[in-house]
Amino acid sequence: MTLDVLRYEGEHRLKSALGISVAFTLLAMLFVATAPLVTTNVAASAQFKQIMTELPQPFIEAFGLQSMTSLEGLLAGEFYTLMWAVFFGIYLAYSAAGSVRGDIDEDRMDVLLANPISRTTILVETFLSLLVPVLVASVITPAAIYVGTLFIEPSIAVEELIMVHVLSIPYLLCCGAIGLVLSVLLNDKDTAQNAAIGVLFALYLLQSFIPVTDYGWLANIAPMSYFDANAILLEGTYDFTSAGILLAATLVLMAVSQFRFTRMDIQ
Repeated sequence: MTLDVLRYEGEHRLKSALGISVAFTLLAMLFVATAPLVTTNVAASAQFKQIMTELPQPFIEAFGLQSMTSLEGLLAGEFYTLMWAVFFGIYLAYSAAGSVRGDIDEDRMDVLLANPISRTTILVETFLSLLVPVLVASVITPAAIYVGTLFIEPSIAVEELIMVHVLSIPYLLCCGAIGLVLSVLLNDKDTAQNAAIGVLFALYLLQSFIPVTDYGWLANIAPMSYFDANAILLEGTYDFTSAGILLAATLVLMAVSQFRFTRMDIQ
C-alpha cells in the first residue's frame, strides 16, 4: 500500500478542514472589520489605560490586551494568540486523539492491519493527514485577511502575515502529536479526546500565568511558549529556533506514539 492511509484520512479530513477554514476566515474578518474602531477607541481611552495599570501582567499577556492599539496587535493578540493557537491547537489535538483509538474502538484497525501494512506506516500517515486542515486553513485564512485589509487603513504587511502562518505549522503539528500520544495511551476514544482538550488548555494556562512565579521554567514545556504571533506581526521577528524545538518535540512525541502503538494489544 502506497500512502493509501494518508490519502483516505486526508480526504476524510478535507470537509472539516474547509469548515474550520471558513470559521476562522469569518472570525478574522470580524477582527479586521472592527479594527479601525477598536484600535482608535482603545488608544484614546483613558479608562483602558487605567485598567491596564491595574490588571496583573500575566492576565494582560494571556489575552493580548497590551497590543490592541493597532491592526497587527489586535490580530496577533486576539485572533492568533487565542483563536488560532489555542483553539486550533485544541482542535488538532482532539482530532488526533480520536484517530488511532477511534479506529480500534470501532474495529476498523483489525481490517486495516489485515492488509500488508505496518503499524508504523498507519501511525505516521494518520498523523500526516493532520496537515490537510493545517495547510488548508493556513492558505485560506491569511488570503482572506489580506484581501480584507485592502479596504482599511493601514493595511497589513504580507510577509509578516505569511510568516505567522508558516511558523505556526510546527506549533500546530506539536499539538496534534500530543493528541496522538493520548490516542495510543488511553483506553477509549472519548477519554483520549477529553484528555486532549484538558492537556492543551492546561498547557495554555501554564504558559500564561506561571512565568511570574518561582516555577516559571515549567512554562517551557508548553508548546505555546515557542510560538509568538506578537513578535512576528508587531516586530517582524522570526524565531526559527523555537520552530525547530517544536518540530523536535513533535518527532519525540511521534516516537513515543510509535513505540506504544507497535506493542499494544488492539483487541
